Amino acid sequence: MRKLRLLAAATCSAVALLTGAAAQAETLTDALISAYRNSNLLDQNRALLRATDEDVAVAVSALRPVVQFVAQSTYNFQRLHGPVASLDLSVGERGNTESLSSSVGITASMTLFDFGRNRLAVEAAKENVLATREALINVEQNVLLDAVDAYVQVRLAQSIVDLRRSNLSLIEQELQAAQDRFDVGEVTRTDVAQAQAALAASRSNLTSAEGDLTVAREAYKAAIGHYPSDLKALPSAPRTADSLDAARQVALRGHPSVRQAQRQVAAADLNVARAKAAMRPTLSGDASVGLDESGQETASVGLSLRQTLYSGGQLSALYRQSLANRDAQKANLLQTGVLIGQNVGIAWSTVQVASAAIAAGTEEVRAARTAFEGVREEATLGARTTLDVLNAEQDLLDAQADRLTAEAQRYVGIYQVLSSMGLLTVEHLNLGIPTYDPAAYYNAVKNAPATSSQGRRLDRVLQSIGRD
Repeated sequence: MRKLRLLAAATCSAVALLTGAAAQAETLTDALISAYRNSNLLDQNRALLRATDEDVAVAVSALRPVVQFVAQSTYNFQRLHGPVASLDLSVGERGNTESLSSSVGITASMTLFDFGRNRLAVEAAKENVLATREALINVEQNVLLDAVDAYVQVRLAQSIVDLRRSNLSLIEQELQAAQDRFDVGEVTRTDVAQAQAALAASRSNLTSAEGDLTVAREAYKAAIGHYPSDLKALPSAPRTADSLDAARQVALRGHPSVRQAQRQVAAADLNVARAKAAMRPTLSGDASVGLDESGQETASVGLSLRQTLYSGGQLSALYRQSLANRDAQKANLLQTGVLIGQNVGIAWSTVQVASAAIAAGTEEVRAARTAFEGVREEATLGARTTLDVLNAEQDLLDAQADRLTAEAQRYVGIYQVLSSMGLLTVEHLNLGIPTYDPAAYYNAVKNAPATSSQGRRLDRVLQSIGRD
């Protein structure tokens, strides 16, 4: 029974160790989720989006009255020179007079009609919010693409290190074989020296590969938020498009950079209309109530119509400026389309070239392995030198490294195609995690809440996104 209990305990311990090891293994999906959750760049741009949301609240506030509490106190001093006429028309002595007056009151003012200038400002602010949301999606794509690249580069660097270690082991065996053959007089000291030189070079290459792995690990930490431990094999690459033309059409229709540029054009059009409306009159209303130090109450209500007749050319300059900005945004939209189409073509070509390199590399590895095995066998029969064996082994190593590099380039290239199409997002990749809701904060502030039930709801929104 005691042996059975020990066996059961050992089995449980082994299972626990295996489970722990499996739990530590990280998949590409895990890395993408971690990158999304830990990205400082995403946090920065989310905060910029919330700041842009507040522009809508600022614009909305211009449609509402401004109510102010006013308390003022005025001290008056007057020095009188020469005779002073009194009320009974006699001439009095000169002297000084002083007085102190105080009052408190409430004033209110509101723009009643401005030819839609303030409402246009609200609409322009809304377009800027939508443009900033698209910019946030683009940042999300860059974060995820960096995560994919970091994951693949760590695995590639680790594979190269493994190749270099295997190569070092083989060269050590070749050196020992050369030394044994030299001891029995089958080869010369030159063969041993060549093997020794190859061994030194292999050690140097292994050190360089280990350095590349360290660099890749640092890039992984920067992109994902922690160092890699045990990275699992890459999953099947996601689907992109059936053809280059199809991929380009998707990109030009829905890439966040294109949609951002479209929103910027819409905002520029609204700003032109605002600049034109600024040249027209403004009707505003004012009201006030007050109380002075003697207890006298005052109240007033009035309307005012203001029209700028001359401002030194400022209004005309602002109008021309808005026209120029609109032209710039339209040109930016066209250029963005050109660049997006170019990026799709480049990414697509990268995948095609890498695929061809993989096919050629596979054949090269097969041939290099056959050649190496043949040369090594011939060397045992004295038909080949040690240098021939070392060169054949180096050719095989280079072929294997080239194929691994091509496979990594193709895999990352597929995600680059997705990014160039505007589809490299948490939602499209189906990562299965809650994502940041850009509308939550906007909906809480779009009506410019102050201290009210709306303000309390805003506090809850801020808490939900982890901000004070």
